[in-house]
Amino acid sequence: MNIANRRRALLAGICALGLLAPLAWTQSRRVYAIRNAKIYTLAGPPIENGTVVVRDGKIAAVGRNVAVPSGAQVIQASGLQVYPGLFDSVSLLGLTEIGQVAATVDTTELGDYKPQLLAAVAIHPASEHIPVARANGITHAVSAPRGGVLSGRASAIHLDGWTVEEMRLEPAVAMVLEWPSLATGSFDFATFTMRRRPFSEVQREYEQKVAELRDWLVRARHYRQALQQGSPAKFERDLKLEALVPVVEGRLPVLVLANNERDIRNAIQFCEEEKLKMILGSGAEAWRVKDLLKEKKIPVILRPTQSLPVQEDDPYDKPYTAPGELHAAGVKIAFATFNSSDSRTLPYEAAQAVPFGLPWEEALKAITIYPAQMFGLDDRLGTIEVGKIANLVVTDGDPLEITTQFRYVFIQGRPVSTDNRHRQLYEKYRARP
Repeated sequence: MNIANRRRALLAGICALGLLAPLAWTQSRRVYAIRNAKIYTLAGPPIENGTVVVRDGKIAAVGRNVAVPSGAQVIQASGLQVYPGLFDSVSLLGLTEIGQVAATVDTTELGDYKPQLLAAVAIHPASEHIPVARANGITHAVSAPRGGVLSGRASAIHLDGWTVEEMRLEPAVAMVLEWPSLATGSFDFATFTMRRRPFSEVQREYEQKVAELRDWLVRARHYRQALQQGSPAKFERDLKLEALVPVVEGRLPVLVLANNERDIRNAIQFCEEEKLKMILGSGAEAWRVKDLLKEKKIPVILRPTQSLPVQEDDPYDKPYTAPGELHAAGVKIAFATFNSSDSRTLPYEAAQAVPFGLPWEEALKAITIYPAQMFGLDDRLGTIEVGKIANLVVTDGDPLEITTQFRYVFIQGRPVSTDNRHRQLYEKYRARP
């Protein structure tokens, strides 16, 4: 192809993109109306035979006597129910694909102190786990890095988009802190036996890590003072300390991952001394310190309920009853999968606690509005109210029931496909001769 032809081809391509861009924009800005549904707004009582109008990616109207705008695409939802999109508040979505293939796992970086890391930078939008989670009503999630002591900053994402920029909801919602444990026992994979260490040795390592962590916070406060009082030209920029400035200022919460009672108590004391805004993550034994959590107003994002008890002598149903106990004590809770491939099970983690003392509506709020409140996103997500982002799900029943089908899923005001790898394989082998 000569130069003239190449120029003509390039010009034709540019023109084609120019024609397609307005089309894509029009589709993304289409108006939708979901009619005659039972709407669980979670901001008030359910609305029978209600209508939700979605315009420009947000909820434009909701109620029983809402007029449908001219030209809106109407979804007749008689017999169906509308809920806010579900929120997996701590996950690995987009950060890992196949656990045993290292090249597909980007959850952890080298070193113990990596506050400058941002999960959103590593997210892979084409992950097969994302559409699987989306098909089960998960419309947004927090992807959190792991490893070390200060693992990095967790990012809130929408579960739809060609690029990270399209998926991004909030770049940094929490600093992930894996609290140093005082546990003396660990599993030795070489011998498949429990390995015990002297408590004095474990305590020495623990105290060293806590001292290092405290030193990082002191340095971050000094760095903040330098930023406020000095000229940037007079000191070298430090990305790690810069990332910690919002933490020491109390603007960015610390997601503290801890499980046993002693570690949780130590973490609470540390955060109180350092004046950090704490969210407890995982919290297997949070029920043992529920009164302290209530007193300090510390919310808890619980690990999966469909798991075994932590201690040998714990009741078999303790993972099921713990959420109800925390709720009864006045502790705000949320559920999360702390996973990627299992993110789709989020509704069932919440459901498992309902027969064991957690009210149904509280279980639903624990995967919608409560985690949004914990991360400061409740002005945008978590309930069906005018002005909020239209992350919605339309179901044929209770979203916590395994038999319920998610008929429509809206993310940022657009209906998204519920097709996924699981369904494709199901259809493939269902049709085998």
